[in-house]
This record gives sequence, C-alpha cells and structure tokens, in this order.
Amino acid sequence: MQQAIQKKTPQSKFIVMVAIATAVILVFTVTPWNILPTSVTEQVQVIATTDYGCVAESVLGHSVVVENCQAKVGDVISATFYVPAMEQNGYYDKIHEKLEKITP
Repeated sequence: MQQAIQKKTPQSKFIVMVAIATAVILVFTVTPWNILPTSVTEQVQVIATTDYGCVAESVLGHSVVVENCQAKVGDVISATFYVPAMEQNGYYDKIHEKLEKITP
C-alpha cells in the first residue's frame, strides 16, 4: 500500500510573491516620481518688491521669491524654483479629465 505524500506550499515563497506584486502595484499607482520636486526655470512676472527681494508669480500659479532682485512691479524676470513633478508633467490634468468622465 502506497502512502499519499502531502505537499505543503511554502509560506515564505507565497509571502515573497505577494510582497513583489504589492510593490509593483504601488509603483504603478502611486508613482513616487510625480511627488518629487523638480527644478523649473521660467519667466515670471514681478508682483511685489520687498527688502529681501522680489515676489513674482509663475505661469503655474506659484509665488516665487527672487533674492537680490532690483526689478519693478510688472517686470518679467527669469527665476528658478522647485515644483512637484506632477504639476509640470500634466498629471493633475489627466486626473481631472478622468474625474470629469465619471462625474454625472
């Protein structure tokens, strides 16, 4: 009479497979590269001058402070500042387009 040998699935392999699948899903849904700040240089319009420098507004709607600025209100100057990558690559626009499709 032959004995039936029962095989157990190794739990550690299953846990590793679930962890890898979860990591892949998180990378494609959360996209951490959209959160990291990126350096942007663009032409900004000065909206105020202070003792510290100039306050300007970017095309993206950010207030930018430029140190040691001698420009006057209304002048257009070049400024370098950091913004989240999702604002620069159109991530927000894509999300809003998807939301408009599903909202009644």
